[in-house]
Amino acid sequence: MMNKFLSTALLSAGLLASVNTQAMDATLLAQLEAASHGEHRSDKNKARNQYRHPLGTLAFFGLEPGMSVIEIAPGGGWYTEVIAPAMRGNGRYIAGSYDISVEGQPKYRYRQHQALLDNIKNKPDLYGKIEVASYSPPESRELWEANSVDMVLTFRSSHGWTRDGMIDDVYSDFFKVVKPGGVLGVVQHRAPENDDDIAWAKKGYVSEARIIAAASKAGFVLDAKSEINANPADTKDHSEGVWTLPPVLALKEKDREKYITIGESDRMTLRFKKPIK
Repeated sequence: MMNKFLSTALLSAGLLASVNTQAMDATLLAQLEAASHGEHRSDKNKARNQYRHPLGTLAFFGLEPGMSVIEIAPGGGWYTEVIAPAMRGNGRYIAGSYDISVEGQPKYRYRQHQALLDNIKNKPDLYGKIEVASYSPPESRELWEANSVDMVLTFRSSHGWTRDGMIDDVYSDFFKVVKPGGVLGVVQHRAPENDDDIAWAKKGYVSEARIIAAASKAGFVLDAKSEINANPADTKDHSEGVWTLPPVLALKEKDREKYITIGESDRMTLRFKKPIK
């Protein structure tokens, strides 16, 4: 959790932002609310709303009707289920999924990509025409057309890129596809500052400083931070890293109630913008 001195400094700099969902377009907000609790979502996914705060997070990032949005590595489609139905007919949702033409990737990537395609095919009335990009760096980095999307979103994926030494390259790919004036929105399990970035990334956590450095190197400017996804109960000293906590619960029944009580991880929520000039 951010200490009071850092919070004061950020407030003074105008970077620590509160979240007001009522500032979002009322129709879009209602559509997101309906999608977040929709019958198309499993009970497990809906239960995670309390930890992931989809409405507040998307309001903080500045989602608006008519935007083109690409979500990187949507995985099982937790956010896809919220954003895509709400943007249907009034914007573009692009799933920056894995490039299954790249061999040798973890098996779950092929499985999740196919599940995404099946979901789109089987629920056309819900999702409309979701577009799918293929992205598996470092082998596959042709993410999308340059300067073509209003918003790039990445949720809890930056530890993998940090662990593999690719985060600077990946964030530069994001910078290429977003329009001038557009947004990069990042949610990531938050590591302590001034420590070993690689060691923490292997546990699933990344420091804010490392994320900001990667985004800044790519050309983005930090616009604001939010504590909407913070969890001070996450001590981050778990034996199986962030996967000790829900939803994975890597220790299975061992201390299960303890980790359920803690909840999901402590997360940073950062909004960057691509300069217009």
